[in-house]
Amino acid sequence: MTEIIATNYSVYINKGIAKDINRFFRNNKNRYSKVFILVDENSLKYCYPQLVNAIDVFKDAEIIEIESGEDSKNIEVCHHIWTTLSEYGADRKSLFVNLGGGVIGDMGGFIASVFKRGISFINIPTTLLSQVDASVGGKVGIDLDHLKNEIGLFNTPDAVFIDSTFLNSLDKRQLFSGFAEIIKHALIADAAYWKKVQDFDISDLGDIDALIKTSVSIKNSIVQQDPKEQGLRKILNFGHTIGHAIETFSLENDEKKPMLHGEAIAVGMICEAYLSAEICKLSKSELYEITQFILGKYKIVKLEKMDHHRLIELMKHDKKNDKGDIHFALLSSIGTCEINKTAKADQIIDALNYYIQESKIFK
Repeated sequence: MTEIIATNYSVYINKGIAKDINRFFRNNKNRYSKVFILVDENSLKYCYPQLVNAIDVFKDAEIIEIESGEDSKNIEVCHHIWTTLSEYGADRKSLFVNLGGGVIGDMGGFIASVFKRGISFINIPTTLLSQVDASVGGKVGIDLDHLKNEIGLFNTPDAVFIDSTFLNSLDKRQLFSGFAEIIKHALIADAAYWKKVQDFDISDLGDIDALIKTSVSIKNSIVQQDPKEQGLRKILNFGHTIGHAIETFSLENDEKKPMLHGEAIAVGMICEAYLSAEICKLSKSELYEITQFILGKYKIVKLEKMDHHRLIELMKHDKKNDKGDIHFALLSSIGTCEINKTAKADQIIDALNYYIQESKIFK
């Protein structure tokens, strides 16, 4: 078992995490009056059965189920869950357990943080994306009209329990969605880690714990230095200014297939690597290395030039922006990231066109 000390809580990483969860409850005996577990249909089917018979407290817990996917991450679903908590007599000593992926963790943390002015919650992330990113760092929130995490706050769980055996239930697409955040961690903070990431075969999960531990450690170190994203923590947004816009655009267009978060971030990282070369002097060789690696791992996304201006409009909602300028976290080299870099609309369009052109050549 690996324990990573975060701000006000610990992250426990282990295969067979039930024994660590039982220990946590023994150490916090009488702290919680009642336990509620938030799941979606996937975590209820594949993950909950692995825990319920092994964790005594879970046998008497109330289960609250929502539909999987980003479309559930809204205030209407939250309202339904708050009503359910009230109906089942939740009080301020109740514990909310988030068992699932990034949507469950983000929204469940938000629900707990504001119910009765805040009840405790723990995260048991069950997807690679949530294990290496969403469950750690103390950000909780929901979407507003498809705008990612527009409503939210900073609040930390009582604990996070990561078990990579849950990943065996994921399809390849979900694994690659999480792998995008691992790529990001390497690019912004650790050139040596980048080499390991390039050599890793995501279809073989045998050594995935090593990557999970490294990624969680990178993110935790950054967050501890800047918990409320006033400076350094902004580097975690590399690939996300453009990536979030692409993800949102896919969600707001019924004729387009909704993208997974990591799929959009993969595109965003290529585009923002291009901006890095233009603005922060990332070398052309490293730009090529990043572009070719990501294009080799992810399905090509069709971007239409007619949609560029809508994407820029969505980028204007990014929380890093200031005084109307669109802000980016950009690479000066692999392993080194700079914050508060601005790009004009024509530069962003060039970056989107770079992705379009490179993806055509790659084919």
